[in-house]
Amino acid sequence: MKIERSLVRRTVAVAAAGATALVLAACGGADDGGSDGSAGHGGHSAAASATASPTPSASTPDARGGHNAADVAFAKGMIPHHRQAVEMADLAPGRAGSPEVEKLAAEIKKAQDPEIRTLSGWLTAWGEEVPAEGAAMDHSSHGMDGMDGMMTDQEMRGLRDASGEAFDTAFLELMVKHHEGALAMAETERADGAFAPAKKMAAQIITSQSAEIERMNGLLGKG
Repeated sequence: MKIERSLVRRTVAVAAAGATALVLAACGGADDGGSDGSAGHGGHSAAASATASPTPSASTPDARGGHNAADVAFAKGMIPHHRQAVEMADLAPGRAGSPEVEKLAAEIKKAQDPEIRTLSGWLTAWGEEVPAEGAAMDHSSHGMDGMDGMMTDQEMRGLRDASGEAFDTAFLELMVKHHEGALAMAETERADGAFAPAKKMAAQIITSQSAEIERMNGLLGKG
């Protein structure tokens, strides 16, 4: 009976040792990275590491925001351009002789003020300098060669000094020229830009300001 009990104990010990070896082998295989890449902690860590460190696409124009030099030039050029349009529009109350001209001026200001804020926000996000208030446009930066429709100091003084019908005529003629410059800038952005929101704004400017040019020409009797 003693011999039988001894044999039983040995059999149990051997079986237990075998089971332990199998468990250790399984864990070792998982840690070493077995054929199933998703099994074990090693596979999970590798997947997490791959997710945390994506490889940037070579086709992305700029990893900081998907923009390029044309987008920066558009924003830096359009901000002072819009500011001058708002300055012109602010002259209409008290000077305009026609309610239609005063209404148009208010609509121009309402449309362009928010765009100035949006353009400034883009430049800040891109780490670019926002043009200072009163800064002249940098024609070399956006390739317009002076064809941006900006008013000269003399033209702005003449507009400030005018009133009634004379103001209306001067305002409309100068704003048509101003809008035509904006259209050229927007067309350049739409063709060369990479930042989708900027290209969308350029398309909206083309649509809205083309309609305003037609409207102003109508008020001038050039329809």
